Amino acid sequence: MANKNGQGQPGVSLAGAVDLGALKHQVDAQPGQQGGAPAAGGYVIDTTEASFQAMVQTSATFPILILLWVPTDDRLFPLATRLAQAVNAQEGRVQLSRIDIASNPQIAQTFQVQGAPALFALLAGRPMPILQGMPTDEEMNQITDQLIPQVVQMAQKAGITGSAPYQETNDQGQEEQDGQTAADAIPPAHQEAHRLAQEGDYAAAAEAYDKLVQADATDDLAKREQAKCLLMARSATADVRRVRQAAADAPDDLQAQLDVADVDMIGGQIQDAFDRLLDFLAGHRDQTDPIRRRLLEYFVIPEPTDPRLAKARRRLSTLMY
Repeated sequence: MANKNGQGQPGVSLAGAVDLGALKHQVDAQPGQQGGAPAAGGYVIDTTEASFQAMVQTSATFPILILLWVPTDDRLFPLATRLAQAVNAQEGRVQLSRIDIASNPQIAQTFQVQGAPALFALLAGRPMPILQGMPTDEEMNQITDQLIPQVVQMAQKAGITGSAPYQETNDQGQEEQDGQTAADAIPPAHQEAHRLAQEGDYAAAAEAYDKLVQADATDDLAKREQAKCLLMARSATADVRRVRQAAADAPDDLQAQLDVADVDMIGGQIQDAFDRLLDFLAGHRDQTDPIRRRLLEYFVIPEPTDPRLAKARRRLSTLMY
């Protein structure tokens, strides 16, 4: 990602950073509304201080581009649109996280930027500067056509090969309403555990979900979310390359295989995680219990109708008996 200044980012002057002049370009419309900024959707998300830590942790699973912007400044709309188009064209190999620095100033301080726009790549929690200030057309083309694919390649070489989740784009004028609907869909008893998970405190969230399961053994949603949080608490910040290398170097080491199975699950490679542990169990019958416990935890994460689940359950039963 060399730039003309040799600083590892495109050579963009700070002169384009948003200042008081942004007031002349301020719009009242919300993202997705007529005259407003482009809405999130596809592989584009909006991140706040509450969800920032969780977002950083997912960069161990797939690479993330972070756009620091002001969504009411119409000068930034074309930039956000071009970035979204380029990211969505990667079909989940990278995610775009947009952060409103006016509403989330602490995040701007974290990245040590003085204004918007600014663009960073995030791999396994490590930020790499790409852009500060408004790019020229040539620089924008370099970012979309060269730098974004390079970020994906860098992630893959580092063993970060998971896929970002896809979310439907909200219709114009529906973003706020849809967000409220999503919040309403969380059962009241789950609100605290959900909040902890959103903030990236997965261990505490897992404990909170465990209390819900203890109180109601039929709460399948709590069981699923608890399993996800346990998984993330163990391995969300793992060095994927080292974990995979350790498993390759020690194929008979139980912990190494459990660790790499976690990495597979976080990356969405569910079949690989199932097969890895079942294959290990086939050759290590004396370690049935920890493998069985981990697989039973994994089994509540996919949808119950997932065909991979039924196949893995049958094979586990066969290996155990």
